[in-house]
Amino acid sequence: MRLRCEYKTEKIPLAYHMMFVSLIKEALKKSNKEYQKKLYCYENKTNKKIKNFCFSVFMKDFEKKEDVFVINDKVVINISTPDYEFFINLYNGLLKIKEFEYREFTLNKVRMSILREKNINEGCIVFNTLSPICIKDRDNKPVDLEDDRFERELNYIVNKSLESYRGYGIKERIKFIPYKMKKVVVKQDIKKFKENTNKKYYYVNAYSGIFRLNGDIEDLKDIYLLGLGFKRSQGFGMIEVVG
Repeated sequence: MRLRCEYKTEKIPLAYHMMFVSLIKEALKKSNKEYQKKLYCYENKTNKKIKNFCFSVFMKDFEKKEDVFVINDKVVINISTPDYEFFINLYNGLLKIKEFEYREFTLNKVRMSILREKNINEGCIVFNTLSPICIKDRDNKPVDLEDDRFERELNYIVNKSLESYRGYGIKERIKFIPYKMKKVVVKQDIKKFKENTNKKYYYVNAYSGIFRLNGDIEDLKDIYLLGLGFKRSQGFGMIEVVG
């Protein structure tokens, strides 16, 4: 299931990911407060359990000015999930939000639409990234695409993501073949990181571009909707089938 939400706004923060995380959380809260609490809180602390969704943000006609993007046209958030309960709660909640305020920024909803998913019926699929893919090792350090460990760590997080969603992990090891990938550094505005380090932004190394995945068909279908890699519920790892 895939959802596209279009907004008008004058500007959004340079590190905009947490703004859209807040929008998603607010939508879930408006639809089903208990569900939102279960998803994001555990014993009065942040629930770090893997979430069953990913998203990407697209800006049309924008300019970068200091710590903001000035939007001359529109902002679009695309959200993907195989989780029906999450999708229904999110959809119903977003329907109720005509205007969303985050700090000094305001999003005004223009339209929402449910997107048609691409078919996956073979074990070899070419994808492109809608939001960059982040891969880390067990020490929480980024792993470069050229590193021999990249595919191993990718399989690790894919297995954990599938296990969290459907109760069992990958049926067959995933093979990652890069076609045209480039490294990108993404800024995130994370409150706890700023408090602990006095640094304004947390920098995430990630990759965007075109690649191929070889694997089990059922695995690939779920990866397509769940997203690929770490930090998916913070705006990373959303992918689309090429062609």
